[in-house]
Amino acid sequence: MAGLIAALVRHGDYHQIAGAPSAHQPFALTDEGGRQADDGARELVEICTANDWSISKSIDSSQMLRAWQTAEILTRYVEGAAIESFDALAERGLGCAANLTVAEIEEIIETDPRFPSPPANWKAQSDYRLPLQGAESLLEAGRRVADHILSRIEGADGSGRAVKVFVGHGAAFRHAAFHLGVLAFERIAELSMFHGRPVLLEREPSGVWRHVAGEWKVRPRGAEAKD
Repeated sequence: MAGLIAALVRHGDYHQIAGAPSAHQPFALTDEGGRQADDGARELVEICTANDWSISKSIDSSQMLRAWQTAEILTRYVEGAAIESFDALAERGLGCAANLTVAEIEEIIETDPRFPSPPANWKAQSDYRLPLQGAESLLEAGRRVADHILSRIEGADGSGRAVKVFVGHGAAFRHAAFHLGVLAFERIAELSMFHGRPVLLEREPSGVWRHVAGEWKVRPRGAEAKD
């Protein structure tokens, strides 16, 4: 059996609430984000053409508008392509604190007698989950995304080596890559993803995953994640 390939595509740049760490913001791509998505779509097609890989016509997207718009731009390059949207591809959720600013979230936790103060740089700590209803950790979000990839990759259509496209969010994708065995844990914080540009992972017949095309973005030392 030929290997199955998942193309992970981070959405393009989008309009954001200043100071809010939640990636559950329902806003559209910026003009630059649209250009990033178009450039990334062209890159994916070029990679697949060069390797004689087909692209599955079923493209999975998160429910966020910026991800759907990124996927919609990609459909312009894949004849007959259609988008399916899934909650499972969302970025790490902050539960009832979604779309509050960092200062507001920290004030809520500090003034709640039930909770200890959040650790420094809590937003980037993979195993930290806000002690608030509905929140999850980055590792939990990555597990959710990895499970979705595993459940959907088998049904990818296409001849030969088929590429199944997943459009979502950088941090969740990096943590999913860890769960799939592609990234070592310490590499999660060292890497990011370029807006719109694909990272392709292949699942070999043995079940082992490996990175086969596309580039991770190396994060400058000390840079804060903005996924």
